[in-house]
Amino acid sequence: MIVSACLVGVNCKYNGGNNDNDKVKEFLKDKPYVIICPEQLGGLTTPRKPSEIDNIGGKEVLSGNSKVISCEDKDVTENFIKGAEESLRIAKMFNCKQALLKEGSPSCGCNLIYDGTFTGNKIPGMGVTAALFKENNIEVFSEKEL
Repeated sequence: MIVSACLVGVNCKYNGGNNDNDKVKEFLKDKPYVIICPEQLGGLTTPRKPSEIDNIGGKEVLSGNSKVISCEDKDVTENFIKGAEESLRIAKMFNCKQALLKEGSPSCGCNLIYDGTFTGNKIPGMGVTAALFKENNIEVFSEKEL
């Protein structure tokens, strides 16, 4: 299983923190898993400026019909795609069939992402990595679904 690193306490969130989650750690206790941070794998630093998908979701980013933009209006789409591709490479290397990902993230959101306005509003959609995993038959679910 692939797991968003922030969910197990790795300080890789955009603000330098994490999303340490006891429920996630309890769920993983007796399971083999590999942690990833697609945004770091894509070459972004921690901390970094927050980014949001400027349209419907990750599938559209992967198809070239949408972009990932930072709050400073910098196009970071290539970083997000590279991070998703590297995450998929790792998932395949370890023969992972499932991914437990951070809801809301422009990389890892499984059901909800921020709407691209940097106002905190969430909309239905998937992040770039979650969408690529799904396209490659890796089941994605979030910590909210545990």
